[in-house]
Amino acid sequence: MLALLLGGANIHAVTVIKVGSVAPDRSPWNKALQEVGADWAKISNGQVELKIYAGGIAGSEEDMLRKLRLGTLHAAVFTTFGMVKVNPDVFVLSTPFLWDSEPEFQYVFDKIKPVFRKQVEDKGFKVLLWTQAGWTYFFTKGKTLFPEDMKRYKISFPTGESEMEQAWKSMGYQIVPNDLKNLMIGLQSGLVDSFFLPPLLAASGQYFALAPYMLDLPVAPLIGGLVLNRKTWESIPQEFREPMEQALTKAAERLAGETQGLDKEAIKTMQDNGLIVVKPPADALGKWRAVAAKGTDVLTERAFSKEIYQQALALIAEYRQKSAR
Repeated sequence: MLALLLGGANIHAVTVIKVGSVAPDRSPWNKALQEVGADWAKISNGQVELKIYAGGIAGSEEDMLRKLRLGTLHAAVFTTFGMVKVNPDVFVLSTPFLWDSEPEFQYVFDKIKPVFRKQVEDKGFKVLLWTQAGWTYFFTKGKTLFPEDMKRYKISFPTGESEMEQAWKSMGYQIVPNDLKNLMIGLQSGLVDSFFLPPLLAASGQYFALAPYMLDLPVAPLIGGLVLNRKTWESIPQEFREPMEQALTKAAERLAGETQGLDKEAIKTMQDNGLIVVKPPADALGKWRAVAAKGTDVLTERAFSKEIYQQALALIAEYRQKSAR
């Protein structure tokens, strides 16, 4: 009877995509995700709905990956540390003090993304977005200039990264597994007294108030990625997929274009509220790079493959050769 009453009405089931993110609710990254949700609903005529669980509501990045595999979460926005759980080789992009400049990193990133995309998709996931989400800096309770200074502090480090933890610990650093959603509690309780994040994230979470010294040396780029369970992606009607990917790419480009300016604004805002930006002496970068190189030796073959590291180094050399002409 219902079918007769409805007649030829065009009825479509709504695909609800539950997506988790550790980015704070009011952060630019979450705002971009909300814009994507609105675009996807428009493109699909309301057939695809994005339901966002921001600020770590869906758990840590390790938790979100587990939920993706179980199907209780359909998508997640991962930082470098979450992407590493999907594909360990991704961590090579965030090797500390490896890069000379933003253009150099972007050159290598663009060249190496197809390799990572294939590896991730072979594991049952669909990567809809790869983006650079800013550069991380060290924030500490006291003034820090050199690698030896960092050994005084308890460094907050994402949970579940045993190989990376051991690499840092082998060099004498105090590493405390502590997810971003628990960072404020960790700082307040004294469990940790330092961390490394992009300025925008340090500001939006108000973490800098308890670690008010920022060393003005970019440590490494933070990678962001939107990963879907491939089964969920394939449940979306084919005609919507390409325009949905295009909408996501446009949102990512807008965000990437804003990131550098937003980071500068965040640093200024934090300085107005007590942040002390520490300018390193001329010999500091060389010392940090020497320590980072030792850590990379430990990580190679344990955290990421020697092959991907050599590929990254070759692309860096290629870029520097072209730039020198």
